[in-house]
Amino acid sequence: MLDSNIRNQLRAYLEKIQQPIELVTSLDDSDQAREMLALVQEIAELSAKVSVRQDGDAARRPSFAVARVGEAARISFAGIPMGHEFTSLILALLQTGGHPPKAEVSVLDEIRAIPGRFHFETFISLSCHNCPDVVQALNLMSVINPGISHQMIDGALFQSEVSERQIMGVPTVLLNGEHFGQGRMTLEEIVGRIDVGAVQREAEKVSARAPFDVLIVGGGPAGAAAAIYAARKGVRTGVVSERFGGQVLDTLAIENFISVKETDGPKLAAGLEQHVREYEVDIMNLQRAEQLIAAGEDGLAEVRLASGASLRSRTVIIATGARWREMNVPGEKQYRGHGVAYCPHCDGPLFKGKRVAVIGGGNSGVEAAIDLAGVVGHVTLLEFEASLRADAVLQKKLFSLPNVRVITQALTTEVTGDGQKVNGLLYTDRASGESQRIDLEGVFVQIGLLPNSDWLKGTLALSRHGEIEIDARTQTSLPGVFAAGDVTTVPYKQIVIAMGEGSKAALSAFDHLIRTSVS
Repeated sequence: MLDSNIRNQLRAYLEKIQQPIELVTSLDDSDQAREMLALVQEIAELSAKVSVRQDGDAARRPSFAVARVGEAARISFAGIPMGHEFTSLILALLQTGGHPPKAEVSVLDEIRAIPGRFHFETFISLSCHNCPDVVQALNLMSVINPGISHQMIDGALFQSEVSERQIMGVPTVLLNGEHFGQGRMTLEEIVGRIDVGAVQREAEKVSARAPFDVLIVGGGPAGAAAAIYAARKGVRTGVVSERFGGQVLDTLAIENFISVKETDGPKLAAGLEQHVREYEVDIMNLQRAEQLIAAGEDGLAEVRLASGASLRSRTVIIATGARWREMNVPGEKQYRGHGVAYCPHCDGPLFKGKRVAVIGGGNSGVEAAIDLAGVVGHVTLLEFEASLRADAVLQKKLFSLPNVRVITQALTTEVTGDGQKVNGLLYTDRASGESQRIDLEGVFVQIGLLPNSDWLKGTLALSRHGEIEIDARTQTSLPGVFAAGDVTTVPYKQIVIAMGEGSKAALSAFDHLIRTSVS
């Protein structure tokens, strides 16, 4: 199953295993079971410290567990972890075998101290770029704490269970059989949810920080660039964000980042964080800003967080980015995660062979329709205007696909369902005024972005679209407060532009510090 290059790389990784481990298979007579057995046997051939047993008794078949010899398994894979999940498998092998995980010591200590029994199950798709982060986090927790166990489940392999449980978005995580969460989650976020008191302890630590010279709110491309440029000036720099990487984490293919022919969002986000950590930047993750208070006589602005913590700084750079725009029609919120989705790369495989709609005829919508057409049974793309807005090369590809229908001048009015999942969509034909219905199982919304600026209303000047108004130097209407990236009025919301604006904001903040410093 593995080509020679991957085999050689894997052999080198497996040399880091310190304690013998075994791969325990629970198989049936399916083709997938034979592939799974071939994979684990191939892995075992690469290291004397890895062995295979075929006497597993797991309920889900085919599956295999990863365990230290003589210990009960706490990590298992119900599916063949290739594609994006291959890294999850490698890490599970290494960490189970005693190779130390890469995480903050304080976080590892917190995981070890969590009392109780927690069995996690994560439904994934092998094409999902957000799923591995969740799988790897839960696997790590299972290695560290004997009271925690985790199984990855490939939704495409266990379609009947996916249908029975009404799972229509990945990653979907169950805890002790009950719904725990859906979508991307970090290690720290998961720990914070099951460790009573973690949020309060972290809030106290955050509030204890000394004032910053430059405080950046947001950890996306703009925020990361601002942090690097500020830190290089030698000023005390902090970054507070809900998740470092921002919306880039939800982006798959990136082909317009200058000098990088092709990459993906998670890789770029990891690179951003790694670069920022090369400098003396205080990163405070999993923190959401709720209020900005302008500087008083002491010259310090204050940012209050949802956790109850607060931070003070001589200058503030707001780089909170944007989020997916919603249709705001009946049924959208009700069926979110039950047929209404926003990430075609992540959730597309769950709709294999089914009928779906894509809302939006820009680049994102057309790209989504093209990707989905290779997985689902049929795609209907609905565009509000009289023609599509996507690049010509994308439109040409779209119209060449046999299982795609394009409807223009369509106003989506309602997402319908049976109370549990989506079963259709209503739209108005803007040319005729007639209401039409499409029977389908999924709706992917791709209609643009909304700035994350709700928490700033009444504090500084916003445009009618909710964007922070800035001047040529990224200065907002509040002295000492700057803004950069998709949350601002800067035209063209692109990663490379956000990085440039973040760099500009840091330089402007530094200039402000110089001009207002007390001699």
